Amino acid sequence: MAIHKILFASLLICTLIQSSLGAEKKERLFSDLEKGSLEVTTKPSREGEGVVLDAGIDKISITWKLSSTGSKKEAEFKTIKVKLCYAPTSQVDRPWRKTHDELFKDKTCPHKIVARPYDKTTQSIDWTLERDIPTGTYFVRAYAVDANDHEVAFGQSTDAAKKTGLFSVQAISGRHKSLDIASVCFSVFSVVALLVFFVNEKRKAKIEQSK
Repeated sequence: MAIHKILFASLLICTLIQSSLGAEKKERLFSDLEKGSLEVTTKPSREGEGVVLDAGIDKISITWKLSSTGSKKEAEFKTIKVKLCYAPTSQVDRPWRKTHDELFKDKTCPHKIVARPYDKTTQSIDWTLERDIPTGTYFVRAYAVDANDHEVAFGQSTDAAKKTGLFSVQAISGRHKSLDIASVCFSVFSVVALLVFFVNEKRKAKIEQSK
């Protein structure tokens, strides 16, 4: 009985902790964040109409700074977290990319780019698109995070409707040029090795016959 009571008490405590954490997370809404506190711009390494960037190859120059209008919450800024986000066109029929007002449920920006201590001066990074980035259309968002690791404000490289400043990415294919070259080299080596084997066998046979 004592063991059962201990287990029940432990389960109850864990449930209460999870409930309190869940309640805390649910109170953090994207709509409550200060909008436009950060100015974020992006410049792909290749630009032009219809240009699609290659994951694992192309780069994006990203800059962010405090908005010219400032921020009422700037005193809370401790870290800036920059993330790659899906544009609406790449979220259609993909619930695992769904935008949600509750931040802990939001799946818009799952790809982390960089996190840096807050500095009101202009910051920048040249980021190579990671090899595991899926094919899609994207924008960049920067969150200002407080000492408790809670988002308090944000800025993004697109407008509120997420129609401007977008760029497209093509995921890395299953075949890679270096792999194709290695495959050809291996095939050639196999053929040469096979020919050498047959020549040696014939030479050995002739030697045996001459004896």
